[in-house]
Amino acid sequence: MTDPFVLTVRPEPGEYAWTFGGAPPVARIAPGTVLDLYTEDCFAGRVRSEKDLVSEVCEFPFLNPQTGPFHVEGAEPGDTVAVHFVSIEPARDWAASTTVPLFGALTSTHATAGLQPPLPEKVWIWQLDRTRRTALFRAHEGGFERELPLDPMHGTVGVAPANLEVRSALVPDAHGGNMDTPEMRAGVTCYLGVNVEGALLSLGDGHARQGEGETCGVAVECAMNTVVIVELLKGIATPWPRLESDTHIVSTGSARPLEDAFRISQLDLVQWLVRDYGFAELDAYQYATQTVESPLANVCDTNYTCVAKLRKEWLPARETYRGLHARLRETAAALRR
Repeated sequence: MTDPFVLTVRPEPGEYAWTFGGAPPVARIAPGTVLDLYTEDCFAGRVRSEKDLVSEVCEFPFLNPQTGPFHVEGAEPGDTVAVHFVSIEPARDWAASTTVPLFGALTSTHATAGLQPPLPEKVWIWQLDRTRRTALFRAHEGGFERELPLDPMHGTVGVAPANLEVRSALVPDAHGGNMDTPEMRAGVTCYLGVNVEGALLSLGDGHARQGEGETCGVAVECAMNTVVIVELLKGIATPWPRLESDTHIVSTGSARPLEDAFRISQLDLVQWLVRDYGFAELDAYQYATQTVESPLANVCDTNYTCVAKLRKEWLPARETYRGLHARLRETAAALRR
């Protein structure tokens, strides 16, 4: 087996993308390329202490910097780009989380307006032990401390949107973007439908860990050293971002209100069962109803994101996405040796 080409990208501060679409590619890559990437945190590294309030050190809309975009050679509308996460590792020994004015699920926002004032801004600096694989929470009041397991993930992965659109890196939609699902961890393959020539793939927004829903709107945000394998599936469409792990297939949906995001993810899962697993539509609807797991990804972003996941052991023994996930797992294992 020929060793894959590895492209290492460590962006300078002025070299990040802030949108999906509208940014020129930083490189052209052939399918099968391994990307060894550095991604900055959602604050562009500016929140470094409890005194660094987001409203003072960050400038909207320059939040959530993305590494990329990458032009995938041969990618055309109607194809699918596959991104397999080989490893996602914190690049620093600390991470930051905050409350942000008029942002989060339990406060007034610009979209859900109210008379009450914004919640106060606070910053929590989490200490990461990359050897022991822990993240230390320290309460501001009361002296409570607790080490939690690291569970690194990427909140934002996507391609350029369709219809000449340019979307902020804060927005999740059919192109991917800021989905904030903890399912996007090492060992997972993400499938993204191609909307423009070259796909224009970017990723960023590393989280050392995050609860489902990302309730306050901010995870344990950290810079990441991430290795991915990028592949191309010609002639296979992917209407909404999908993920495949060793144990589950996962559909996503992003919209407002929340029930529409739920409907999109559930419908996409049903249609996936019909296309690749031989179900009739109503059989798929019934089977998914009784077997699906439906964790929330985020209930705080400009669009909300829901997930619909189903255990592979409960599915017919059929191939999805031409068996690409299993092959990419083999390539990833070879890279680690």
